[in-house]
Amino acid sequence: MKSSRPWKELSTSRRAGIVALSSVELVLTTVAAVDLYRRPQERLRGPKALWWPAIFVQPIGPIAYLKLARRPAGAAPATAPGS
Repeated sequence: MKSSRPWKELSTSRRAGIVALSSVELVLTTVAAVDLYRRPQERLRGPKALWWPAIFVQPIGPIAYLKLARRPAGAAPATAPGS
């Protein structure tokens, strides 16, 4: 297994890449968390209790929440067949 190198031994471009990707990840997670907090349950696909831990699974969680969990403002919630 390859051992990780200390920060000071990384090249400038590698450091910049890590900082840039970390920033994007932080922004995506923050946007997803704020949206999840403010969005009513009726405008979500699935329970909020399951989306909270999911948005902290990096880097897929916030992207999945933003793409899959949110219903548009005018969309009616799905109903069970026969209801």
